[in-house]
Amino acid sequence: MIRKVISYLLLGGLAAFLMAPFVWMVLVSLHPSRQPIPTLENIVPADPQWQNYKTVLFDLNLPVDRFFLNSVFVTVSVVVLQLLITSMAAYAFARIRFRARSLLFATFLGSMMFAGPVTQIPVYLLLRSFGWLDTYYALIVPGISSAFSIFLLRQFFMQIPTELDEAARMDGATHFTVYSRVILPLSKPALATAAAFTFFGVWTDFFGPLIYTNSTEMRTLEVGLSIFKNSYGGSNWPLQMTAAVIVMTPLLVAFLFVQRYFVKGILLGGVK
Repeated sequence: MIRKVISYLLLGGLAAFLMAPFVWMVLVSLHPSRQPIPTLENIVPADPQWQNYKTVLFDLNLPVDRFFLNSVFVTVSVVVLQLLITSMAAYAFARIRFRARSLLFATFLGSMMFAGPVTQIPVYLLLRSFGWLDTYYALIVPGISSAFSIFLLRQFFMQIPTELDEAARMDGATHFTVYSRVILPLSKPALATAAAFTFFGVWTDFFGPLIYTNSTEMRTLEVGLSIFKNSYGGSNWPLQMTAAVIVMTPLLVAFLFVQRYFVKGILLGGVK
């Protein structure tokens, strides 16, 4: 019993330590605009300035609300399309036997060794040749495939007994029926994990939207906030922290929503 209490106390202390920067950021965001960074003794504002959030989201000089909507639309589109495409590819690698399957899968795994910036110039040239620069296509299409998601889902699908597939085929089920009605309903932890990783990556992406878009209306929140910082100056810390909270909050909400699947998806998807 004492050991369990000590464990909970240690975990609670670690959680508080890790959450402290976010709490500090929220408290600073509630201080009056253009005020210097408060000391720890004065970190709790006497009169919380909730209008800071209204100022940031509905700024007259910058369409921050448009930046936010762009980020939401792009992130949701990439997550949905990537889960659809990568889950079908993972099903093919896990359940369908075809020539050079292992070689093709190894090629996918090999592509994970290349960092994202390595491919940005070729992707930029392709998008320019298609006439997609400064459009939603440029923000969505490059992210709808992921070797990591294919690997994660494939490993998870291989944990599902093949007897379920055979039983479904005895009833006349096709590969698509097995995929959609047998495999996917049993793969919620892996799908949630892949969706979480994709959401975090797309929402916080800076260089892709910066390179592929030119107009202010097409900027995402990450890029738009760099413009916001230049507009208000680097010394306006309350508004800077307000903007940072707006960016971070969807990430925390998304993680809390999928966290019960998160560890299970990692453990079961990484082991055959």
